[in-house]
Amino acid sequence: MTILITGVTGNAGGAVVQSLAAEQLAGRALVRKETALPDGIEPVYGDLNQPDTFVDALDGVTGIFLLSGYDRVEELLANAVRAGVRKVVLLSSSSLDGADLSNAVAAYHHAAEEAVKASGLEWTFLRPNSFMSNTLRWLDQLHAGDVVRVQFPEVPVATIHPRDIADVAVRALQGAEDGSVLRLTGPVGLTPVEQVEILGQGIGRPLTAYPMSRSETHDALFASMPPPYASAIEGFFGDGTIDETSVNDTVARVSGHAPRTLQEWVRENAVLFA
Repeated sequence: MTILITGVTGNAGGAVVQSLAAEQLAGRALVRKETALPDGIEPVYGDLNQPDTFVDALDGVTGIFLLSGYDRVEELLANAVRAGVRKVVLLSSSSLDGADLSNAVAAYHHAAEEAVKASGLEWTFLRPNSFMSNTLRWLDQLHAGDVVRVQFPEVPVATIHPRDIADVAVRALQGAEDGSVLRLTGPVGLTPVEQVEILGQGIGRPLTAYPMSRSETHDALFASMPPPYASAIEGFFGDGTIDETSVNDTVARVSGHAPRTLQEWVRENAVLFA
């Protein structure tokens, strides 16, 4: 078994590399330039938006960990079929559990899922909650002081450790959960205010959360990203069009271990906040 991992420099793809290496499974990491990788993970060079740049890397691959939202995905999947790839595990989104599949975030994940289904390959779709690593978005504020402005302060989210997503992905790439759509949650719903408190405890700083109003949040979102994406995020958490508060047992059932806590993620990554 050899797995091709895309998105290696991101949180999810990087975690899949770690999980494969921990189990001493063979992997190929799609990268654009030289990147540090653990033993047993071979770099292959190419661009996910240009499937013709890594056709040869598919030879001997049994499964692909794939990200949504990239160009020419149908071409990539056709190349995979010709190379004898058996399965795709797609990192999708909790946004597809909402009623509106036309918003900017749901739309590109939905398109990726439909392309994988149409390819004829076996598949598993992962629809995780927000990542624990999203706390890194507060880094600039922490460099400026100990007050963290938080959006949607009253909305609890059961954020998920990227390694839990990865551990589920590795099980799926080994043949589990074929044809399944897996909603993945962390162990407990925490408001952003509670997340800031846990972060402060973990890094040894007395952090204070400033609860942003809906108006402040709206302005901040639209100032930081294209309007269609800002509208989608506001709908998800401000209007409750998706549920990232509820907790399920999918991580434990598929991976065989309890989901990791935010406290664990902070301990593992405290150096990033130094």
